[in-house]
Amino acid sequence: MTTFRGWAAQRSGAPLERLDFDPGTLGDEDVEIAVEYCGVCHSDLAMVDSEWFPASYPLVPGHEVVGTIVALGANAKGRSVGQRVGIGWHSGSCQHCNFCMGGEQNLCGTRQPTIIGRHGGFADRLRAHWSWALPLPAGLDAASAGPLMCGGGTAFLPFVIHDIKPTDRVGVVGIGGLGHLAVKFAKAWGCDVTAFTSSASKRNEALALGAHRTVSSVDVKELKAYAGKLDFLLVTVGASLEWDALIGTLAPKGRMHMVGVVTEAMKVRTGGLLSWQRSISASPTPSPVTLMKMMEFCARHGIAPQVEHFPMSKVNDALDHLRSGNARYRVVLDADFA
Repeated sequence: MTTFRGWAAQRSGAPLERLDFDPGTLGDEDVEIAVEYCGVCHSDLAMVDSEWFPASYPLVPGHEVVGTIVALGANAKGRSVGQRVGIGWHSGSCQHCNFCMGGEQNLCGTRQPTIIGRHGGFADRLRAHWSWALPLPAGLDAASAGPLMCGGGTAFLPFVIHDIKPTDRVGVVGIGGLGHLAVKFAKAWGCDVTAFTSSASKRNEALALGAHRTVSSVDVKELKAYAGKLDFLLVTVGASLEWDALIGTLAPKGRMHMVGVVTEAMKVRTGGLLSWQRSISASPTPSPVTLMKMMEFCARHGIAPQVEHFPMSKVNDALDHLRSGNARYRVVLDADFA
């Protein structure tokens, strides 16, 4: 019997404990990865705490994985033993629906999240369909690349699907795990970048990341003073904010796009949308092709997440650090199984 070693929550909100489990037979189209690094994402906390919906326990979190392929299924394609790959929020899809055939596997109706209904990357091994195990480009630092597989891809996809131009004026709301990467992407894209933050201490940090200016995300007076300035506003946080005032920062035909998970109902007046032909949209994590483009973009422009490392044996310390809101800006676990 094959045994994987991981760290699992046994109930909602519980500290993670060591768990040995049988992953079953390796699928014909799957690959098995020896985990080297795994990012810790707010989505992992949401699953551990059953924040979005009741999760199934025991639950091994972890969906920002970098590791080396150690085994291949009989029909796995384009991958080789010893190859370093990354795996993100999804680790499988049907490969035959219209979305999969059209290169949008992330919208497949039967896509397989890495930590829902299966165990994730807070473990010594992880399995995934070969198409979701993505080779890391040369020049990308493996030790910090894990958060790109979810947070990075989530922040990058809106630039692709909405055809953001280098001449566009882009705002990023929230300078955190997603937002700090969004600022870096927008700057490298060539855009004029405004960072919106509720934290006065993060204003200088946002400028250091590449923002041209900062604006309060909670001060209505300051938001109104910035009315009509932006072509695109990317909201990376899950908090309830002054939505009408934020929408008011958009120019005619401007778009506010959501990638943060806001669990409360959004109260929005339609007048500011109708009068200026503005819109609101949202997107999930991207397809494998877009994830590869994002990694290549990062390698070309020298973009990396700002990370703090913990050994995987200190996973509960890492989760507490993320919960505290003090992480700058992503947390990565280094595999240290004996």
